[in-house]
Amino acid sequence: MQRILNAEVLTKKDIRKLSLNDLESHLISVGEKPFRAKQIYEWLWKKNAHTFEDMTNLSKKLREELNQEFSIQNASVDLLQKSNDGTIKNGVKLHDGLMVESVLIPTETRTTACVSSQVGCSLNCEFCATAKLKRMRNLEVAEIVDQVALIDRQSKEYFDRPLSNIVFMGMGEPMMNYKNVVDAIRKITTDEGLGMSARRITVSTSGIPKMIKMLADEKLKVKLALSLHSAIESKRNDIMPFSEKFPLTEIMESLQYWYKETGSKITFEYCVWGGINDGEEDIKALIKYCHQVPSKVNLIQYNPIGEGKFDHRSIEAEQRYVRELEKAGITVMVRKSRGGDIDAACGQLANKTAEV
Repeated sequence: MQRILNAEVLTKKDIRKLSLNDLESHLISVGEKPFRAKQIYEWLWKKNAHTFEDMTNLSKKLREELNQEFSIQNASVDLLQKSNDGTIKNGVKLHDGLMVESVLIPTETRTTACVSSQVGCSLNCEFCATAKLKRMRNLEVAEIVDQVALIDRQSKEYFDRPLSNIVFMGMGEPMMNYKNVVDAIRKITTDEGLGMSARRITVSTSGIPKMIKMLADEKLKVKLALSLHSAIESKRNDIMPFSEKFPLTEIMESLQYWYKETGSKITFEYCVWGGINDGEEDIKALIKYCHQVPSKVNLIQYNPIGEGKFDHRSIEAEQRYVRELEKAGITVMVRKSRGGDIDAACGQLANKTAEV
């Protein structure tokens, strides 16, 4: 029965792919008042309705007609795992049966949603579990918004407060799904959508200069983070092989453009591994790179994924980084890892079920 239902849903057009104007045109064509389009749009994007039956201010006849012609291909939590530190990892099932993961990260003052933008990943960062997965497809706008709405509900249920922050740091490279990510941010932040603050959204990228400039031109008021891990070209290329196509000089030019257009500081995300980027020359290169644009550094506590050389976090080197960066006038934070016991931490998202 479930297979038949899913097949039926897939044959119908997802109503969330229609613009407001498209909805108005459709309603007029079937003899309905055009103002109904705004009501439907609000149910879809502001209230995150999952069925047409939820749309209680529409007539029963209209709800039935919508259900006959359209579907709402909503994402749902297929598996929920709770970490000892309060972090929640969601295995999110998409309408076609594919899976992504999203994470709710609570602290005393905020709750943060870490959302995915692709099923799998297009890149080949050596330290990242997601990069070991084949990229199956980009997420649709609605699938990204669904992750945020789901985590907002979880935040209220488990922590008695609404979601406060969103980071595009889950599965996939957001810049490789640029249009859908940007459209999702608009749906998340506008009054017609979820109405969340753009200033509390961070887009994390591995560094694609052209797309960074495009994002700056969008004027979305979001924050930007760059997954850096080394400011020495050859070392970064070893850690993140795809970066050979995007030299650090070109990335810096795009970051300077970002700051000029947005006035928003860049955050450099940086893991420190023993024997890889833990030397004095690594620290000096990072300081030099940071001084080229207003920025701060997040030293991320890496969680091993069983890839040998990247399994050795250097705490002593982290402390040296902190001392030298602060001495150079650069803001630096050591970000405590969350959710490592359920494979929910940075670099660990790979649709893996941990025993808890």
